[in-house]
Amino acid sequence: MAVMKLATVRIAHTTTAARREDRGFVPIDGYTTVGELLAREDWREIARAADGDALPLDGLELANPVPAPSKVVCVGLNYKSHIREMGQAVPEYPTLFAKFAETLAGPNDPLEAIAEEPQLDWEGELVVVIGKRAHRVSADRADEYIAGYTGANDISMRGWQDRSNEWLQGKMWAGSTPVGPVLVTSDEFDPTASHIRTTVNNELMQDCTTDDLVFSPCDLVAYISTVIPLNPGDLILTGTPGGVGHARKPSVYLKAGDVVEVSIDGIGALRNELVAPAA
Repeated sequence: MAVMKLATVRIAHTTTAARREDRGFVPIDGYTTVGELLAREDWREIARAADGDALPLDGLELANPVPAPSKVVCVGLNYKSHIREMGQAVPEYPTLFAKFAETLAGPNDPLEAIAEEPQLDWEGELVVVIGKRAHRVSADRADEYIAGYTGANDISMRGWQDRSNEWLQGKMWAGSTPVGPVLVTSDEFDPTASHIRTTVNNELMQDCTTDDLVFSPCDLVAYISTVIPLNPGDLILTGTPGGVGHARKPSVYLKAGDVVEVSIDGIGALRNELVAPAA
């Protein structure tokens, strides 16, 4: 069964779920987002059956594929290269924190710099998208509950993150986490052998493969679903590899005018410009 690439496309004042084809994006009638589509048990069949006129690629604007997940669970310290650069020990269990839907943004949206935080950092990440309700599933069956994968940039507010031992306040700023550009179904996508690259103003900052992960996507689905049920459309940000700005000597941070791009083989790229904070 061939891989599908699904997206949420902005059209006028609304959105539509769509399937990516060489000729453009084919709308999936009746579903405004990929997240809404995933609520159907037969979402794969519905997506494959869509057969209308394709929206041309030129000038098309993509939204986050799943703009309103019930949960966004994030994993810290999950790449050995990032653990080393941060001077930490390899964790015995996943290090979890949460985000909220309001933190998410589209794959090409401008991102506001933050007046209260001069230490903005990039974190390119592979994202797991849940395809059906998962509660207490085992790691060897967890792939049955994964709809597919997308990308994210977990823009981090390092000054706020370091104000306490809990990371949440440095991770949950509104509109700070672009997701996308598409959801690639899990049929033939190997999440343990994909390449992640992050550039800032075209300078390579992160360059790693996902075989450096400590906890695999299936490990994470099993672990998190032991604690709380995961619902269709929920997102798991699986962590970032080495190369973050905060760990550099001297540290490097994002500012208004910078362009940061996260690309993942088989999924595509998120490209976001930092703009001056609103008054």
